[in-house]
Amino acid sequence: MSLSASLFESPEPSPHVPQGLPLVIALTGFTDAGGTVSQLVDYLRGELGHEVIASYRNDVLLDYRARRPLISFDSDHLTAYIPPRLELSTAHDSLGQPFLLLAGYEPDFGWEAFVQSVLTFAERYGVSHVTWVHAIPMPVPHTRPLGTTVSGTRKDLAEAHSVWKPHTQIPATVGHLIEYRFAQQGDKVAGFALLVPHYLGDTEYPGATLAALDSITVATDLVFAVDDLREENREYLEKVSEQVAGSEELTRMLENLEERHDAYMAGSTLGTPILHAGDLPSADELAAELERFLANHPGDDDKRNPLQ
Repeated sequence: MSLSASLFESPEPSPHVPQGLPLVIALTGFTDAGGTVSQLVDYLRGELGHEVIASYRNDVLLDYRARRPLISFDSDHLTAYIPPRLELSTAHDSLGQPFLLLAGYEPDFGWEAFVQSVLTFAERYGVSHVTWVHAIPMPVPHTRPLGTTVSGTRKDLAEAHSVWKPHTQIPATVGHLIEYRFAQQGDKVAGFALLVPHYLGDTEYPGATLAALDSITVATDLVFAVDDLREENREYLEKVSEQVAGSEELTRMLENLEERHDAYMAGSTLGTPILHAGDLPSADELAAELERFLANHPGDDDKRNPLQ
């Protein structure tokens, strides 16, 4: 199956891509409560080494008037034009484990063609399984672990970690369509919808990004160093606590949300939240995990592990 040359461009020479890697997808767009995915993309691109396999063409997929690129203005002249990026890359986690990363903006146009290209790349590289994350606002308290709704074909993940299983119709994202197409093929795919406190939805909430990374870890066994994010989250929550303490209305709202949340979880037979305070690995724990990984994983990067 051929890929459309007009949809993306690839570097020459093409980078070597090991067979059988997991594919992680992070696309900003329709809903991104707490700036979860945008922060996740910044983390994955900034903290992890990556090599671009394909750069999707903005002129084909992007509505510039809806999401305008940035340009820098210095006194009396323009200095830099910063176009949005949507790229498929190889990346490595904090232990050096390789994976495929599809990250950037959600396409405005050409969804079917874009999704078909993702399916074809996955077939070409024998992707082992697919994980994607997004975030939606919910009436839940920030003083409790963030819950998730897990969808896809990996029933073990859904049974263990879905705290909310709705029966409804929702506006689709391209991530939903990607998951749906992989599921139609019988492939291993999991989607994590993070349930972010609605009153923090318009802020950049580091805790939601931590939860997104933790969800990816649960699904893929990839490990990420998050000490800086944890510190940012501590400072962020301190400011939130100060604002809540200074407002009787906010205090009552939070208490009501806590009561409703605790009552729901006490009577729920569904899964449990993934992220728990103190459960994330420290730098020392990462070092110990690295030693374990190197001892148990000989060099088999090129071993084929197709979707099944």
